[in-house]
Amino acid sequence: MFRFAILALSVVIAQISGMAADPRAVLFTRDWRFALVDDPAAAQPSYDDSGWRALSLPHDWAIEGDFSEDNPSGTGGGALPGGIGWYRKTFEMPAAAQGKHTYIDFDGAYMNASVYINGHLLGTRPYGYASFSYDLTPYLSYTEPNVVAVKVDNSDQPNSRWYSGCGIYRNVWLRTLGDVQIPLWGQCVRTDVDAANAVINVVTTVDNLADGKRNIVLRLALIDADGNTVATADACQASVAGQGSEVVSTLSLANPHLWCPADPYLYTLDTTVEDAATGAKLDHYTVTTGMRFYEFDPVKGFSLNGKPMKINGVCMHHDLGALGAVVNTRGIERQLEILKEMGANGYRCTHNPPAPEVLDLCDKMGFLVMDETFDMWRRNKTANDYARYFDEWHERDLSDLILRDRNHPSVIIWSIGNEVLEQWSDANADTLSLEQANLILNFGHSADMLASEGGELSVNSLLTRKLAQHVRDLDPTRPITAGCNEPEPGNHLFRSGALDIIGYNYHDEWMPSVPQKFPGKPFIITESVSALQTRGYYRMPSDSVVLAPDRWDIPYFDPTFSCSSYDNCHVPWGNTHEGTMRMVRDHDFISGQFVWTGFDYIGEPTPYGWPARSSYFGIVDLAGFPKDSYYMYQSQWRPDAQVCHLFPHWNWQEGQQVDMWCYFNNADEVELYLNGQSQGVRRLGTDDLHASWRLTYEPGTVEVIARKDGKEVARDARHTAGAPAAIRLTPDRHEITADGRDLSYVAAEVVDADGNLCPWAEDQITFAVNGVGFNAGVDNGSPISLERFKADQRRAMYGRAMLIVQSSGAPGPITVTATAPGLTAAYAAIAAAP
Repeated sequence: MFRFAILALSVVIAQISGMAADPRAVLFTRDWRFALVDDPAAAQPSYDDSGWRALSLPHDWAIEGDFSEDNPSGTGGGALPGGIGWYRKTFEMPAAAQGKHTYIDFDGAYMNASVYINGHLLGTRPYGYASFSYDLTPYLSYTEPNVVAVKVDNSDQPNSRWYSGCGIYRNVWLRTLGDVQIPLWGQCVRTDVDAANAVINVVTTVDNLADGKRNIVLRLALIDADGNTVATADACQASVAGQGSEVVSTLSLANPHLWCPADPYLYTLDTTVEDAATGAKLDHYTVTTGMRFYEFDPVKGFSLNGKPMKINGVCMHHDLGALGAVVNTRGIERQLEILKEMGANGYRCTHNPPAPEVLDLCDKMGFLVMDETFDMWRRNKTANDYARYFDEWHERDLSDLILRDRNHPSVIIWSIGNEVLEQWSDANADTLSLEQANLILNFGHSADMLASEGGELSVNSLLTRKLAQHVRDLDPTRPITAGCNEPEPGNHLFRSGALDIIGYNYHDEWMPSVPQKFPGKPFIITESVSALQTRGYYRMPSDSVVLAPDRWDIPYFDPTFSCSSYDNCHVPWGNTHEGTMRMVRDHDFISGQFVWTGFDYIGEPTPYGWPARSSYFGIVDLAGFPKDSYYMYQSQWRPDAQVCHLFPHWNWQEGQQVDMWCYFNNADEVELYLNGQSQGVRRLGTDDLHASWRLTYEPGTVEVIARKDGKEVARDARHTAGAPAAIRLTPDRHEITADGRDLSYVAAEVVDADGNLCPWAEDQITFAVNGVGFNAGVDNGSPISLERFKADQRRAMYGRAMLIVQSSGAPGPITVTATAPGLTAAYAAIAAAP
């Protein structure tokens, strides 16, 4: 059996992993009814819900609301409404299900979800990010309609430091199984693997819910991506009674096809449970799997499958912009595609368990995942957050995360917490506002708040040990860390000795001393950068860096409510994108970083207050338009791609001094031309990650040419745009699946008569969607727009807006029209295919 070992010099891990969602479940998301009411009678099956809104899940009622400074979530929570909502679904059970066991599985509901079946309370789950399941069987009717009712209570706010969403915002499933069954998350797959061989150890839990014992045979087969069976286990015979019987199986495979970000190869583990006497199939279970081995070394950093590499990761919150917290597989896939194109290979689930679809896609698309559990432990950061439930629920919530996610090849690190206040002896945030709590977390505390060396461990250190040991009991194959913003060894979490990897949030200036302060411990930047940028806004001179705010206790204000896209604005505890990039590049012991953040997200609009309501941290804005720093990462993380990105635009005032930057790679030099006249050649020094020029503006064309060995390899140009003349529509996909869920993101650009983007355009664009699709949301990436996400129009921000078109469920054509006063309308065709 593979062993997880913390060696004197390294942490070494190897295993095989798979999908989180149960393959035997069917979606239970259509034909629900919803009302934003607080009526306990709604739990009863006889309740009249005929006047309620009909909808399909997942659903987030907050994203449908209006932004308001008076909403109790505050700007930190996105300034959108909370409240109490009820969901009801009437359904019939087939006669064939009688005598079997039926379960309802929730991937997540925010928050305090109380589930009823035919008037019986099955339970309440406080944690809005937890996946949970209930047995419906004792209360089901097979002759009359059944009613499942769910109360979701997100009325006690603020309870989050970012936008949480409201409602059953993840998928719901129904499973019907026989007496002998593999329970939810009931299979654990581990392997001893190297480049030549894999020994796969599988522990399968089998329940027998009937009286007495049942003799069974367990058969396992490993199937490759082409459908070929490449390994089988000897048939395992067992006698099972009650719940929790474990059957151990072993498979061997020569020359396994290893999983990695560049080649995320997946196998399928197929498991059949048979009756030993008759051979009848009692249950069938499949897990999508991938094999890899990796190491975190305190000197050399991270390696995967024996090859050194940096984890080039990003942090991500769970919302999908205009879709809100609603889980949509295509919406998540699009985010990952954009990040993959940038060169990212890592994904941190901040700061909570992700939707299962996130990890399924990370498996398939090749992302290394840091899977995180909690943003707080016992000490709260907001008045009504998870801290009030921690003592009662943390073991269950932590267990369910590990059991659900431990079979994913993408997951390589468990994080048991983010910036928890237990890092210090006393760091109570109860008397602070949400904005103050967010800021004070990122500054050091006095020495008397730290743990002393030797002697008894503090309560906080003991709690760290308890949580880490709980993870190891369920999964000893992966290292454990926490996102810490106290870099001293006296941090109570570090002093516990329970963390396998030292994780810093920020504190770049402390990083070179990590090998001395934490000898023999691997290191990763769990959260980095926190640069602030508004897409399309540029503050000059570009070589002047703005800290926003100057200090955590000084409110920051600028009338533009914008942050510069030159990478010259960041929070005081963070760094520029380029600054941390150099830090990671120049130190082998740094395993990698997770940049805060990959995409903008709703809520936490640091450094501003109202009317700002979403973040400035993203490398990509809320609508999915890349900011300029995207191309810096691409130039560093994608040596396989030719990158040459010139910015900003070329529409300024006559005689104005304008700074032009260029991110490029795979070239020796770049030369800039203004209306055909050379403005100079630039080569990059050791610490340079961009080239720059200061020009006097004159209308026309500014163009950059990149050369290698004297030959042109790339060029990019910006043209002075004329008056806005038309709208241009560009769908990211011209064909979608007619499943009622698939999406096409349609970019709308305001252009001049020659097709040049008008960078100052703010035209109000009205969208119409006809045919077998509908408008699922509109956005423009602005952190201060108070327009509703669920609307038929959006003002362009720096020339751009976005429409999200969703399939209505039927095949056929979809037509999109975009109009604005004084502009030529635009049309786009999308096909919904069966």
